[in-house]
Amino acid sequence: MDALTATLALLRLEGLGPGRYWQLIEHFGDPVGALQSLSEFPPNRFPERVQGQWRELARLGEHSAQVAWAYAEQERCAAAGVRLLSHSEDDYPRLLAEISRPPPLLYVRGAVEALQLPQIAVVGARRASRSGLDNARAFATELAGSGFAVTSGLALGVDAAAHLGALKAGGVTLAVLGSGVDRLYPRRNQPLAEDIVAGGGAIVSEQPMGSAPEASNFPRRNRIIAGLSLGVLVVEAALRSGSLITAQLALEQNREVFAIPGSIHNPLARGCHKLIKEGAALVETSMDIVQQLGGLLAQPPAEAHEPGGGILETRQRRLVEALGGDLRTLEQLARDTGEDTGPLMAQLLELELAGIVEQLPGGYQLTPAGAAHLQETID
Repeated sequence: MDALTATLALLRLEGLGPGRYWQLIEHFGDPVGALQSLSEFPPNRFPERVQGQWRELARLGEHSAQVAWAYAEQERCAAAGVRLLSHSEDDYPRLLAEISRPPPLLYVRGAVEALQLPQIAVVGARRASRSGLDNARAFATELAGSGFAVTSGLALGVDAAAHLGALKAGGVTLAVLGSGVDRLYPRRNQPLAEDIVAGGGAIVSEQPMGSAPEASNFPRRNRIIAGLSLGVLVVEAALRSGSLITAQLALEQNREVFAIPGSIHNPLARGCHKLIKEGAALVETSMDIVQQLGGLLAQPPAEAHEPGGGILETRQRRLVEALGGDLRTLEQLARDTGEDTGPLMAQLLELELAGIVEQLPGGYQLTPAGAAHLQETID
């Protein structure tokens, strides 16, 4: 049995969330070892029904109902074009892997590589005001145009506006669900989900195929949104809202939190004002976010990004050479380098923060320092 099948079988057990799963891994070393040694870890505090499941899996192993379900789940994913991504795989998103006891498995429909892009989460009220929706769309458009992927939850209101704004810029956006990736919620956003996948983004969940959007799933969904991202932007939020939960999770994960202020007469501005009072960065433009996160994107600066004396990575060097001395559009650069637009925008942003590239109306070009760096490479 492989690690993916063992992980699925373990997670099929009622009462075994990420916390208990990681206890097993820490104790036994890996999913296969944990499954084979399950009888050594009796679930005495669980209801009798759950204890029965554990005993069945421990006794029958490969022939248990849980393992049979695990194989069937992999077949369902393959048929639906869904990638099952284990925490032990190289493609598992690096930032998410850094949080305490991350999701053991992710279900991904779309571009798995999009999960590795530098991401900004944009969250807010489902019943946002018109100005809130406009802000979500505008910030997401500008952030995507600067090279960030925009991550949100596919909900009505601010979430949907953020996804649409990123798509408007031709950028990459990711939607994290509180349901199965094959059971989109809300249904009216199904066309938006298809546009996200078609645009090089992804639909992501830790819930099994066919899972309903139960209320208990959404805090875990919010934890993934924060964990995938360098920072979280709260557009509008009431004092008691899922958006504030996401912001709190982001703080616990050592992520940046940004908030847009609003009118003191708008109840949906109170959550943002609370965050600002507690230390969140007040932002008025997308550049406030780009400037604050620039240092996190340009690492290690002494090697990969420092103009003049640094060593550019192969893909970045190819991009600098493609820029040459002319103003080039994103589409032209994608054609010349063979890169997809999402990863390409991320590279351009890193080079921009390093002072090698600048964005102008109509495209990108090398800065004087970048041109000198290119000349040194040629020489």
